[in-house]
Amino acid sequence: MLGDEATSLYIISAGILGLVFGIYNIMMLTRVPVGEAGNYHRNDPRYLKDIIGVKTERVQRTNKRTGEVEWIEEEAGLYHENWDQVVYTLTRISQAVSDGARAFLMEEYKILTVFIVIFSVIIAVLVEEELGQFWTVFAFVLGATTSIASGYIGMRVAVFSNSRCAYSAINRENGLANAFIVAFRGGAVLGFVLTSLGLLNLLMLIWLYTTIYLGEEYDNEDIRHMYECIAGYGLGGSTIAMFGRVGGGIFTKAADVGADLAGKVEEGLEEDDPRNAATIADNVGDNVGDIAGMGSDLFGSFAESTCAALVVAATSVELNSTMCSLLYPLLISATGIAVSFVTSFFATNVMKVDSEDKIEKTLKYQLVISTVLLTPALYFLTLYVLPEDFTFIRGDEVIQSKNTYAFICLAFGLWSGLIIGYVTEYFTSYAYTPVKEVAESCRTGAATDIIYGLALGYLSCIIPTICLAVTIYVAFYFASMYGIALAALGMLSNLALALAIDGYGPISDNAGGMVEMIHLKKEVRQRTDALDAAGNTTAAIGKGFAIGSAALVSLALFGAFITRSNMTEVNILAPLQFAGLLVGAMLPYAFSAFTMKSVGKAANQMVIEVRRQFQEMKRNPHYAPEYEKCVQISTRAALKEMILPGMMVMLTPIITGWLFGPRAVAGLLAGILVSGVQMATSSANAGGAWDNAKKYIEKESLVPKSSPQFKDIKAAAVTGDTVGDPMKDTSGPSLNILVKLSAILSLVFGGFFASDWGGILIS
Repeated sequence: MLGDEATSLYIISAGILGLVFGIYNIMMLTRVPVGEAGNYHRNDPRYLKDIIGVKTERVQRTNKRTGEVEWIEEEAGLYHENWDQVVYTLTRISQAVSDGARAFLMEEYKILTVFIVIFSVIIAVLVEEELGQFWTVFAFVLGATTSIASGYIGMRVAVFSNSRCAYSAINRENGLANAFIVAFRGGAVLGFVLTSLGLLNLLMLIWLYTTIYLGEEYDNEDIRHMYECIAGYGLGGSTIAMFGRVGGGIFTKAADVGADLAGKVEEGLEEDDPRNAATIADNVGDNVGDIAGMGSDLFGSFAESTCAALVVAATSVELNSTMCSLLYPLLISATGIAVSFVTSFFATNVMKVDSEDKIEKTLKYQLVISTVLLTPALYFLTLYVLPEDFTFIRGDEVIQSKNTYAFICLAFGLWSGLIIGYVTEYFTSYAYTPVKEVAESCRTGAATDIIYGLALGYLSCIIPTICLAVTIYVAFYFASMYGIALAALGMLSNLALALAIDGYGPISDNAGGMVEMIHLKKEVRQRTDALDAAGNTTAAIGKGFAIGSAALVSLALFGAFITRSNMTEVNILAPLQFAGLLVGAMLPYAFSAFTMKSVGKAANQMVIEVRRQFQEMKRNPHYAPEYEKCVQISTRAALKEMILPGMMVMLTPIITGWLFGPRAVAGLLAGILVSGVQMATSSANAGGAWDNAKKYIEKESLVPKSSPQFKDIKAAAVTGDTVGDPMKDTSGPSLNILVKLSAILSLVFGGFFASDWGGILIS
């Protein structure tokens, strides 16, 4: 076994490795200029001039055949006189996206700072053992600030990378490969910095509490109480993730839906046409929703699964006997960072993305290679770190387990994550039959498109649910609730790569939008569209990982809550538990209703504003779109509308425990888990399928643009994509946080629920 110092050194080394690798990727990104400085991109000046788009103007002409006056589009020269104007325009657009994202996050974080202060007071009063103590409060604040830092760093790197990705795609010979590497490196910064920060901060918190909280004389009960306080770290991360996901999701989808309805459906414009005033807001939303929101979300999963494993491990005498066996959950994450570091070089240095079909393969191989490498690495780690036999105390029951059993739990979680990722890809990529069927259904209109998409979402739940069910059964059989927590950690062990792949998507999406907005010809946009289509699929895979891990994390936290609340079992047939089950199963539907309606209200304002600006353009050909007004609409709507669903999630478990006690909360958590996982999976996959069905049609894979059917088929696909937008990027991703946050809240407040103040209506 590792000694105490060697254990800490191993974890610190992995954390530093992740941070250094993140900094290395930032340095590599800074070497990529936006422009032809130093001949870095090696573009032929004649080629650059050839790819500048041709400007068109709406003019009135008399139809010679009918004699009627008509508006037609005529060529009016190039959009830019020289290449320097192209570079200037790209830089200006990138700066506008960066300023909008930073302004929104600053406003959001001001509100969250007030929330952190208020909720810290609630924790201090209701959770701490004595007034004047701040053990759980400090852990909560540290988790919240780490989550905020993770989201902000991810956003800054993304807005730094997107213009470089766009410019790299310009090169005729190597544009696809160069743009891919830039987007992947940007995502890698998010993945490795976030996981390393989360790991190092949690280790620092454990060190601090071991020294100050425990002191020199302590027993197993003191250790258990200490880790229950440290669980506040996971609560802090998850609460910020909730508001980040909901607020960012409302922002991005209000802009996206507004841009699609007013620009693409009504005006017949292409994606990200610069005449559409909502395009900048749409690109800003990708960074605040998909980057900052996803970063906070998966940081919360990491923190919660680790805290759940630590709380359950603290009930084992054998695991408490040495620091390395107690900190085994952190050693798993440290090993994952090291393996992910090695695997990432396959994407940037071994595999060359020189054709469209290699993009998805390269990203998928990251998951496959890391899973294959992690399996033996975690096996030897487990045998070396854990005692051969160990036990857990649950009420009057003694549960026995072995280190080989612990590895089996890890392996099931790890490989279930890979299977869920592949199933998600099958249902959301236009390379496979399900999405092609959705695209085909657009021939008969938007209604059949929506019906097919909903059916696809429901069908996509089957295999992931079976994988989770088998994993839960095996993990619980071999190691009880500790096994469930290990399965969650196994699924998240390659989190650094999962985040890198997920961060790649919004960066390539932004790059495609910028290429369109600087008026380059279609050949460049085709490269960024290929990157973006793969990004849609990998984003869906990332959501699959987040949802699957949320189910396991929630169940592990559920077990820790049962332990802390002094319950030995949950009888689901008892009236109080069954009533809680029904209410819990309803909450994901209520939450989805609030978030989707919020997107609808904000999108309605966006459509009105974009229509107004289009009318101004028709009256005045020199009118320039007022992008900032659309950014303001999304910002105001997101900050206002995120509060109600967030408060519903935060207050429901607390009020239930206060009024009806821990048994009602147990039923509530079971209902949220069972209902929320299915709804999150179907929403995310249906939305992803609609999006890629639209892209499949836009690349003329169904009918050519010259076909008279094309316009109607595309309009149907855009309508389906618009319906799916809030499902896949607002409600769906937020539901897995609902599942986790309810459980971690119940764990942290479990002592309060079990006290004389809990269940006041039934005492």
